[in-house]
Formats: sequence, structure tokens, C-alpha cells
Amino acid sequence: MKQTSMTIRQEVPADYRAVESLVRDAFWNVYRPGCMEHFVLHCLRQDPAFVPDLALVLEQDGRLIGQFAAVRADAALDDGSVLPVLNVGPLCIAPEMQRQGLGRLLLDTALQKAAERGFGAAVLEGDPAFYGPSGFVPGKTVGIRYADDPEADYFLVKELRPGFLRGKHGIYRDPAGYFVCLTRPQEFADFEAQFPAK
Repeated sequence: MKQTSMTIRQEVPADYRAVESLVRDAFWNVYRPGCMEHFVLHCLRQDPAFVPDLALVLEQDGRLIGQFAAVRADAALDDGSVLPVLNVGPLCIAPEMQRQGLGRLLLDTALQKAAERGFGAAVLEGDPAFYGPSGFVPGKTVGIRYADDPEADYFLVKELRPGFLRGKHGIYRDPAGYFVCLTRPQEFADFEAQFPAK
């Protein structure tokens, strides 16, 4: 059996286009026809909420096969205060490498780094069956509900610091940076035209 070498490291500018191509391939026709996630990531890198030192890539034998990105975000609590959290995504693994535990490896590594940086909780929209083993639970079960769908089972939350969410109740809205495809459609179309047709 051939030995392989896995490396998780911080993304650098020289990785950007390869990472965007990876994201485009991984998300193509998954949630909608085509893909927008690669443009979202492209724009998020210039967003003040983006966390560059948590922008990670996974390489196998020097080949880029996964990526993780996240932004700072807030939940509006019922008492009028704001709870800072980490919004995860996009996160992906190359299509031909999926279902081998690599996404979980990358996610868990990134969340450990986030905890070390002082983040108290992480949120995302995703499949509870995939994210549950990494400690994510539906936000509604811990008092943080998704503004667009308060009963959503797919809005998931994980405490990175024990007790961080204790007694907290509120609403979470996605950061504006995730909606650039809707607010900048021509820029998105021009960006997508730079990639090979699918």
C-alpha cells in the first residue's frame, strides 16, 4: 500500500485560484445549478470579517484536495447583547476524495485552531449527520435559532469553549458577505467566465 503525506496549512495568495477552482468543482450542482461558493470565497477574502489565519488548505502529496474558510459573525441575543461566533464555510474536499474522513479531519483541525484563538462557538448550515460527530448540534437545541428558519435542523452550532452558550438565547443571521452573488451579479458573471465551461 502506497504511503501518502497529508498536510494542513494556512492558505497563501499563490493558492487562491487553485482553491477557487477546487471550491467550484466541489460545489458544482450540489445546492443549485452551477456554483456560487467560489465567488463568495473570492470576495470574502477582502471582507473585514474574514479570518485569514483560519483559511486552511489540505494537501495530499503536494496536491490541493481540501479547503476551509470562516468569518467572524454575531448572534443577536434576546437581552439586547451580541454574541460573537465563527461562521464556518465554505469548506470542501475534492469530489473524488470525499467520504474518506478528510473533511472531518480538516474541520476538526480548523476548529481546534479557532478555539486556541479564543472563539467561543462556531456556526454553519449543513448536514447534521456529517457535522454531528465533530460536536455540532442544531442551534435551536442550545438557544440560538436561525433567522431564516427558526426550527431548522440544518443550522448547526458547536461550543468551542465549554459553557460559552449557557443561558444564551437569540437569533443568528448570515453575514452580508455570503450574499455577494445576489448583490453583485455582473461581477459574479465576469468572475465565473474566467473558469473553464462545465
